Amino acid sequence: MSYDLNDAQPQMMPTGELIPDGTFAKIRLSIRPGGVNGSVPMDAGLLKAASESDARMLDCEFTVVEGPFVRRKFWQNFTVAGGKLDDKGQSKGWNISKASFRAMVDSALGLNPKDMSEATKAKRLIQGLKQLDGITFAARIMVEPASDPKYRDQNRLANVVLPDEAQYPAVMKGEAVDPDPINAKPRKPATAVAGQNAPAWGTDAAPAQAPQQVGSVPWNQQGTAQPQSPAQQSTPPAASATGPAWLNT
Repeated sequence: MSYDLNDAQPQMMPTGELIPDGTFAKIRLSIRPGGVNGSVPMDAGLLKAASESDARMLDCEFTVVEGPFVRRKFWQNFTVAGGKLDDKGQSKGWNISKASFRAMVDSALGLNPKDMSEATKAKRLIQGLKQLDGITFAARIMVEPASDPKYRDQNRLANVVLPDEAQYPAVMKGEAVDPDPINAKPRKPATAVAGQNAPAWGTDAAPAQAPQQVGSVPWNQQGTAQPQSPAQQSTPPAASATGPAWLNT
């Protein structure tokens, strides 16, 4: 009897070792429900409450799905309500998060970020944040230095790689791409005031109706995402009966 080791997968990196700063990779987002209700029934129990402010966040786990760091994970919170407000009274954190979520959809579906045709705009509509669960897209990963020496540095999402960027095709194919380091400096600790500017939608009470399953959304892309021209996207896509068919799963 013999053992053929030729088809073995590459060895995994030691647990806890960081993904190198500036690494490009295809990653999948998974939402970790925090028990706090969102603004729509679909998002009941989906959000996480900040410990020192009124902010409500989406607790996200990112998993590398291809390449030398496959199955490696990192975690990041995205503010979706509350926190500091801009001069229009809108949540600064939500505006930043919304830009990231749009970029994830563009990257996942191969949409030109400059394409504002009606067909493409329809693909960016979601009925709830729950529908982002499982989306797979191209990303650049950074190392965020700890602001306190008692804690370890952490991996974070530096930016979503969009279809009009040079690295996008190779990343989505799982090919190796030279890293582009961020060399970030440690963040200053946040000093938010608890309870200030609390969101209008309640989060402590149970929803009046049962949580909904992921509803229909307009994306119908299948297989590996490829950038499309506005002309190719002139016909609005048909809605799926089972929610977003996130590609590359």
